[in-house]
Amino acid sequence: MNKSSVMVIAEIGLNHNGSFGLAVDSVHAAIEAGCDAVKFQTFATEDFLRDKTLQLSYVSRGQQISESFYDLCKRLEFRSEWLVPLKELCDKERVQFISTPTSIKGIRDLVAVGCEYVKNGSDFLGHLGLLEEMARSGMHVIVSTGMANIDDIYAALEALNEARPERVTVLHCTSSYPTQPEHVNLRRMVSLRDTFGVDVGFSDHTVGAAAAIQAVTLGAKIIEKHFTMSHDLEGPDHWFSADPEEMRKLVDGIRAAEVRMGIGEILPAVSERSTMLEYRLWVVSEEDVEPGTLLADVKYSFQKISGGGRREIDKLIRPKDVARYECMKIRNPLKAGEPFLEDDFEP
Repeated sequence: MNKSSVMVIAEIGLNHNGSFGLAVDSVHAAIEAGCDAVKFQTFATEDFLRDKTLQLSYVSRGQQISESFYDLCKRLEFRSEWLVPLKELCDKERVQFISTPTSIKGIRDLVAVGCEYVKNGSDFLGHLGLLEEMARSGMHVIVSTGMANIDDIYAALEALNEARPERVTVLHCTSSYPTQPEHVNLRRMVSLRDTFGVDVGFSDHTVGAAAAIQAVTLGAKIIEKHFTMSHDLEGPDHWFSADPEEMRKLVDGIRAAEVRMGIGEILPAVSERSTMLEYRLWVVSEEDVEPGTLLADVKYSFQKISGGGRREIDKLIRPKDVARYECMKIRNPLKAGEPFLEDDFEP
């Protein structure tokens, strides 16, 4: 990934369905789609949930499912023995392995295998001790801010104060799945950047690529998108995640948006250099001119000119500059229809 490019993260998350084979296939598919990173969730359910009566309702394979949240999480835990082989796979393919840990041990496990990035989920934004450990880890910390108000984010960034600003990226997201257009609020991402003075990104829970591409045009440095091998797989996140074809389109759309945004300098485009000669107006003599004549005494007009003849475009005189030459003597003879050059005038 070019350092100036937006990082696109395929959030595999729970979509491995407890299968190492599916996790590996998902990594390969995300790489094939052009993603720069894959993200898992290296959590232990008991770190955050012990109440087995809490129910979760979700859509799976077109059906509304309700089950114990605890049982769901236990079934979809990331197995500790997967960490090394999946990290090695990512290293081999030159993509980042990222995870969302839920404990200090989880953070240290990521450090031990050489991870460069760690992500804190929106639900853990208030877990300041975890954020402090992330700051101490030396990894780049990505912080999601779903459900958060400004005070929550101030507190989180204060906990990260050991991390240099260039090692923190704050993600705007809306913690509803999927997020409807009227709740995306991408201006919040801009406000996060302007308020806290950090790089920002977008954790996209919408269906489709439009919101992610728009976020890039507003300054997102990271785009995270839920990723699945198939919408038909069983589980809570597959139906609204991007499949490989959809992710490829999202990545292509982001790269095209980056190209369209350009470099921001107020200059003509390179492609315009080839058309400036024919499209702009230039100062053109309407009559033959002898050396020693003042421009003020010459009949001239503002004309487009052909590509032949005197085409030193950097020396051609534009209408806005003609007053500067009015009282100068012409030192080179010109024929009617020829444009004036700066070199045609005595200093």
